[in-house]
Amino acid sequence: MIHETIGQVGHALIIVSFVTALLATYAYFRSSQEETLANDWRQTARTLFIVHLAAVIAVATTLYIIIYNHYFEYHYAFSHASKALPIAYIVSCFWEGQEGSFLLWIFWQALLGVLLMFRNPTWESPVMTVFALVQTFLTSMILGVIIPGIELKIGSSPFLLLREAQPDLPVWSMQPNFIPLDGRGLNPLLQNYWMVIHPPTLFLGFALTLVPFAFLIAGLWKKKLTEWITPALPWSLFGGGVLGVGIMMGAYWAYETLNFGGYWNWDPVENASFVPWLVWIGAIHTMIAYRNSSSALKTSIILVITTFILVLYSTFLNRSGILGNASVHSFTDLGLSGQLLLYMGTFLVGAIALAWYRWKDLPTDEKELGVYSREFWIFVGASVLGLSAFQLTFTTSIPVYNKIAEAFGLVSNIALPADQVEHYSKIQIWIFISIAVLSAVGQFVWWGKLKDKSQWKALWNSVLVATLLTVLLVNLGKIFTLSYIVLLWSSLFSVYANGTILWFLARQKISIAGGALSHVGLAVMLIGILFSSGYSKVVSLNRSGFAISNKVEQFTKDDNKENKENLPLWLGQGAQMQDYLVTYKGRKIALRGKAGYYNKKDFEIIEGDFHAVALKDVVANGESIAKKGDTVIVEPENNYYELEFKNAEGKAVSLFPRWQVNPKMGTAISPDIKHAFSHDIYTYVSLDPRLAAEAGEEKQWSQTVNSTVMVGDTLFLNDFVAVLKEVSRVTKLEGFELGVNDAAVQANFLVLGKNDQRFELKPTFVIKDGMVAMPAYESEETGIKIKFTTINPKTQQFSFAVNTTQQDLIIIKALEKPYINLVWIGSIMIFIGLFIATFRRTEKPIAS
Repeated sequence: MIHETIGQVGHALIIVSFVTALLATYAYFRSSQEETLANDWRQTARTLFIVHLAAVIAVATTLYIIIYNHYFEYHYAFSHASKALPIAYIVSCFWEGQEGSFLLWIFWQALLGVLLMFRNPTWESPVMTVFALVQTFLTSMILGVIIPGIELKIGSSPFLLLREAQPDLPVWSMQPNFIPLDGRGLNPLLQNYWMVIHPPTLFLGFALTLVPFAFLIAGLWKKKLTEWITPALPWSLFGGGVLGVGIMMGAYWAYETLNFGGYWNWDPVENASFVPWLVWIGAIHTMIAYRNSSSALKTSIILVITTFILVLYSTFLNRSGILGNASVHSFTDLGLSGQLLLYMGTFLVGAIALAWYRWKDLPTDEKELGVYSREFWIFVGASVLGLSAFQLTFTTSIPVYNKIAEAFGLVSNIALPADQVEHYSKIQIWIFISIAVLSAVGQFVWWGKLKDKSQWKALWNSVLVATLLTVLLVNLGKIFTLSYIVLLWSSLFSVYANGTILWFLARQKISIAGGALSHVGLAVMLIGILFSSGYSKVVSLNRSGFAISNKVEQFTKDDNKENKENLPLWLGQGAQMQDYLVTYKGRKIALRGKAGYYNKKDFEIIEGDFHAVALKDVVANGESIAKKGDTVIVEPENNYYELEFKNAEGKAVSLFPRWQVNPKMGTAISPDIKHAFSHDIYTYVSLDPRLAAEAGEEKQWSQTVNSTVMVGDTLFLNDFVAVLKEVSRVTKLEGFELGVNDAAVQANFLVLGKNDQRFELKPTFVIKDGMVAMPAYESEETGIKIKFTTINPKTQQFSFAVNTTQQDLIIIKALEKPYINLVWIGSIMIFIGLFIATFRRTEKPIAS
């Protein structure tokens, strides 16, 4: 049965949310213009906006019900959900698609709008006019209506039935009410706990950029040219912290889920959140500076407008499909490009026009900025942040330049940089060197420690300590790259100088130390980036003499670089990797609802399904996981590889890197990480020849070789030495129920491999009910399959049939990333500092 009613209700609720946002815009505008009826219009607008919030919540609830109940007749549920997904990832399905992520953004802005109504009553009407207008534009993105006559489509609805979204499918002519049995499912790479919390945090950060923008527009409109900063600043500090947390959540997800190629080694969409954040941090600094001087007011206006417009621009890049050939993360074009441009253009032109109109009325300082003024250092710092954002935006927009040229009939094939790490790093490293130094000197000037040229000695201790530590670390770490040495010195200088200010302020009142803490965090983060990136080293050196490939360019180029840096591991055999003996223990799978990983060979995965059947009783840590014949839920696209790391003392720890055959993204490689305070060992399976080449085909066995031996004799099997240790009768045998007249004999071969590796082969010869059985004993570790074929009691000789195959082999790459924990520690310090500063700014009422 097709559940049409719920979709119709959802679509009607979207229309309600759009209409109420539009009417609230008009009512709040009238409230801002009227004097006698201002309260009546404001009350009407409040009611309309609250109804808007309720409608948005109802739309979100309706969409979630469709996804949760697996109504696959709806295109959105079919495209993003499946019956295999647990509840946590069902939530992630909600915002995987364009419409759902827009809805998440709409929800946060509607909620913030209601908070602003009651938090800032004196600013309510002009601020909420802007808020409601933005909501009108944003809600139109999911409206999904077609204006008759001109056939103009506005928005893309998440409540389209599959037959409406894909009307050309042949199935509709045969089965008009066809409903798929299952959906395509959530992109397996997004089936991660970070993807449950990262998008909501990021979109809350995006929504918060609207708050200072709305206060700014309201201030310019109502000629409160300076007053708007007071209520906008706490929201900016809080929003900067939230957006920063969202960005770092995404960064950590990428670090532990994707094959990390280094900082800046991402596609253009990743800049979508980082660039506005950089400009926003600059705006926060100039807004703080204005509290003490009017010189930063104009800069604050420019940066606040730029921050909001950059969020809209990044939305356009991400959702218009313009980055389709340059990004694996961008959405496909749903026909929203025109709306997105109109949305961005309206606020860009409107904000610039209003700022230009009021520019001559803005207060200015008669005195020039001096080198020892607070505002000078704030302005320089904001300019450097703007320079960083400009380079990122300029490069990210290369596909846009090509499209513009194409629109004018020109041919432009400007390509994104082939080596993005090199492209960005060679400029950004000097920008952040400047930021580190400026943050330290600026704090000394700001807190009155550096008022004139006679007080520069206040920084001498910082210079001396940074220089001594730099010399020490340069020699210990053999740091010879000039830019790295300068970055190290500037970061250490910033840590000590800002740490001095932090200690000074914390002894007075912790709430005034937020800025210093954030600056220390930035410097700590830069040190972590320097060492984890510049001095990351490959530890999976291949000394086996085994060339992974002598033909494929990926391995042979640069003097066989990849052949030398990728380590082959045969199942059950160890290889030395730095201080560890690493042993490949086998392929594993994960069972839904069960902790840990389990032998893949103990389960038969049902093809095209998300279930598997246990082939034996599976027990882990004394707990019964599954009985033979039980059906369990699995993630069939995921293969985990158990790698045991054992140190010289014999202490062992296992990692489980993942190889994912991803129907949406192709083969996706995910690392596992051995954490230590001073470094991470970042390990991933760079090649699984069996999965890459065979794609599930049966193993190819050699021709059968028959051998007859006695106890103590030796066989040479598949590059191993096998010694027949004993042949004995057994009374219990897995897979057979032996009766009183039955008999079973088991041979025991000791197999010797490299690095003193030892394995056992235990083929059996069974007589049951007068019939002979010779079950094959297969050893994955050695690639040997052996059958016990005959017994000669007189000569005490035993015959065996042997087949061999390629041993189970994987190729791993492991990197040591020194001091990467400083990246995460430093980022946490930045955000804690921003939240402390937010608390400080809200200690007093923020309404003017």
